[in-house]
Amino acid sequence: MSVHGTFVIVGASLAGAKAAEALRDEGFDGTIVLIGEESERPYERPPLSKDYLIGKAGRDKIWVHGESWYADHDVDLRLGVAATVVDRAAHEVELADGSRQRYDKLLLTTGSRVRRIPDTEVDGVHYLRRVSDADALRDAFTSAGRVVVVGGGWIGLEGAAAARAHGCEITLIEPDPAPLNRVFGPEIGGVFTDLHRANGVDLRLGVGLAQIRPGPVVITSTGAELPADAVLIGVGITPAVELAEQAGLEVDNGIRVSEFLQSTRDPDIYAAGDCMNADHPFYGRPIRVEHWARALNSGPAAAHSMLGKGAPYEEIPYFFSDQYDLGLEFAGYFAPGEVAAIVYRGDRDKREFIAFWLDETNRVLAGMNANVWDVTEPIQALIRSRRPMDRAKLADPDVPLADLA
Repeated sequence: MSVHGTFVIVGASLAGAKAAEALRDEGFDGTIVLIGEESERPYERPPLSKDYLIGKAGRDKIWVHGESWYADHDVDLRLGVAATVVDRAAHEVELADGSRQRYDKLLLTTGSRVRRIPDTEVDGVHYLRRVSDADALRDAFTSAGRVVVVGGGWIGLEGAAAARAHGCEITLIEPDPAPLNRVFGPEIGGVFTDLHRANGVDLRLGVGLAQIRPGPVVITSTGAELPADAVLIGVGITPAVELAEQAGLEVDNGIRVSEFLQSTRDPDIYAAGDCMNADHPFYGRPIRVEHWARALNSGPAAAHSMLGKGAPYEEIPYFFSDQYDLGLEFAGYFAPGEVAAIVYRGDRDKREFIAFWLDETNRVLAGMNANVWDVTEPIQALIRSRRPMDRAKLADPDVPLADLA
């Protein structure tokens, strides 16, 4: 059945591009306008801190679609222009070039913006969010001898691993007692501590950033001076909600949407990807996560809802990381204070294990497999089962996970 009208997507991102693809796949034959403030066509971000940054992958590996896909599928792709105003009464989006675009349905896939530290606009200091950032950082790594990384989160750790692959000497500072401590706690954080130190990183824990002087020279909270050829700052991202706020939509840790990814304040506006904080039927509360799979899956889910074919969006959050010889996948979600115990299956010292996060009733909230493969589906099945688990069986590698689920 054909569907007419004009659907506008603001955010030429993975979520936005996959939403456009889903609209065409579902038979929408109206107008699709995909607007992006970057000059590059939609691309995937995970390679920017992994193989692309290392130099193992070229630009041909990052695109969501081939260059001709948008014209071939009659998608009006407008790049290098930001959307500045949503006029909900007129059903129009105003762009930075002064033009206005009418819409029948509007999807916001504006993603996130990198969190910047004040007074760090110094030559040689880098942030990593866009492909242009990765290009500049990769060029810096190829010529740098000394690199300082600020932040022991995913970008900091993956960036440090990439810099080591280029042969750089790395000092990484992190104010917490372990990398990823706020996400995983000290035990899993210790795995990453040992991993990076084993690969030659000077990892300084409990050490924050005080100042960056021209040079650049990083001044730590302990007063140490760290001269560098390049500095990478990775201290998180924040949802890009400026347009939603201007439009008067509900914003609370992201754009608030229902389980159908529809705005809580406007039935003709939807959101997907990093920028959304969506009601989640499985968890019984709104959640916002900043993962590749969220963008990949929620864009099409929003498209289906825009067409009146939507189903509640209840994907279990998932992400992956690669650092040196460690590959991992994580599935699940938990809020601070919900975890009562972590159960391990395998050998943490060899970095070949599965970790299970349990609540006080021994239900699995999340699982992470490190250098253990083909277990994501049974881990998600354990989570969805909501069954109390026998900790001894969870820890026993001779007990198949599928049997427990």
